[in-house]
Amino acid sequence: MSSDKQSADAAAPAEMPWGRVAEDGTVYVRTADGERSVGSYEAGTPAEALEFFTKRFEELEGKVHLLEQRVASGRLAPEEATSSIKALREQVVDAHAVGDLVSLAARLDALAPVVAVQRAARKEERAQRSAESKAEKEKLVAEAERLAEGTDWRNGANRLRDLLATWKELPRLDRATDDALWRRFSTARTTYTRHRKAHFAEEHERRDAARAIKERLAAEAEALSSSTEWGPTAGRYRDLMREWKAAGPAPREVDDKLWQRFRGAQDTFFGARDAANAALDEEFAANAEVKDAILVEAEALVPQLESGGADLEATKKAFRDLADRWDAAGKVPRDRMKELEGRMRKVEQAIRAVEDEQWSRSDPEKSARADDMIGKLEAGIAETQARLDKATAAGDARRVKDLESELAKKQAFLDMARKAAADFG
Repeated sequence: MSSDKQSADAAAPAEMPWGRVAEDGTVYVRTADGERSVGSYEAGTPAEALEFFTKRFEELEGKVHLLEQRVASGRLAPEEATSSIKALREQVVDAHAVGDLVSLAARLDALAPVVAVQRAARKEERAQRSAESKAEKEKLVAEAERLAEGTDWRNGANRLRDLLATWKELPRLDRATDDALWRRFSTARTTYTRHRKAHFAEEHERRDAARAIKERLAAEAEALSSSTEWGPTAGRYRDLMREWKAAGPAPREVDDKLWQRFRGAQDTFFGARDAANAALDEEFAANAEVKDAILVEAEALVPQLESGGADLEATKKAFRDLADRWDAAGKVPRDRMKELEGRMRKVEQAIRAVEDEQWSRSDPEKSARADDMIGKLEAGIAETQARLDKATAAGDARRVKDLESELAKKQAFLDMARKAAADFG
């Protein structure tokens, strides 16, 4: 540096609005409480000394600005913001720097109300989250308790696991409330698990018992599969099937195998029975043709009898002869039995109906009762006629009208009774 340059620097101002450099090189900063020494700078000129300590102020100002931004953004928790403000303010107050430290400290002080508002907002937010968390946890507890009282063993365990995962994601409450809800939730899970284990233990016992029963039933079904006693054996298979259904499920790994054994034995027996019946049906087909011919003769009896063109006793004898031939014809195929028997029974019922009708008309007791009724009605009519004649002679018009009406009714009953008696005759 030239001597002229050094002379110019020495003549530069040794102070500025917020600080100065004394002749001995001590640097001072001006505050509301007066001047305060912040250090010395003996290696350079007064201007360089002020520039050095001003840069320190600018660094502090940058920190304050950054903190203002972080507080304004809400990224800092209120406690962390308060701590940072306090620490930085202490740096500003005792800073070895030259600048408007009072203004810088005031900016930091202005952050306190902002943090207070944020603290209140966060407190309210926490309270709301806590209330929501409490409500959600109470719902989880209520559902867990309902599951504990139920018997949904298939889906309940999975649902309880989902409820637990949801619980873990929710914010904690105050210790007393959170612990009380957790005890209820945990108790419900424990109760459900205990009941579920007991259920499956009982089910395991039932399945083992069912396995023993079904093994016995399968063995008996296999022993019967070669039987040719079609009727009794088919009935026994029906009984075995009822026992099989009542036994309930066996363990899954053996249930299907046991059923295949049981069903296979049934299929073997009923297949043999169906084959035997098919052979019999073929053998009995000729018998059905004979019975068809007999039915033609039997059914021809009914129209003649109902029209009065045939004698009842002769018709009954003819039907008995046909019935004897019917029995002698033997068995028919199973698929024809109902049809043929029904037609023969219909003929028999028609003959019996004609017989009942004739008996009803000739019933002596009914005829005697009809004659007795006629006698009583004739006597009543004579008595009424006598009273009518007497009323007519007396000129009692009202009495005459009533007796004439009574006489007409009795005469109508007498006509009906005489017609009925004629039918019986």
